Amino acid sequence: QVHLVESGGGLAQAGGSLRLSCVASGTIFSINGMGWYRQPPGKQRELVAGFTSGRSTNYADSVKGRFTISRDSAKNTVYLQMNSLKPEDTAVYYCYAQIRSGRYDNAITYWGEGTQVTVSS
Repeated sequence: QVHLVESGGGLAQAGGSLRLSCVASGTIFSINGMGWYRQPPGKQRELVAGFTSGRSTNYADSVKGRFTISRDSAKNTVYLQMNSLKPEDTAVYYCYAQIRSGRYDNAITYWGEGTQVTVSS
């Protein structure tokens, strides 16, 4: 079994910063991809930023230049540094990870429970 635990959400003012963390634990052979989605109120979940299996990164256009994703592979942890926050960044942020639990297993996508980020104007 695999668990993802997020931390670092909260309330920030517009222009401020927050840093999210996500730790994966459990039976982990390898992590193919890891990153963050968000779901604003009344909207669909959308990709914010993520690492691919090739270690390249993807960002939503709306966060490029403001958010930075990083990882500590030794700790199975991914971070999201969010700067220059805007009210439209308000959402529940979900960590995901594509994890193989064994050498011959297919990767399964796991999700965290989400952490609320609220940006006031």
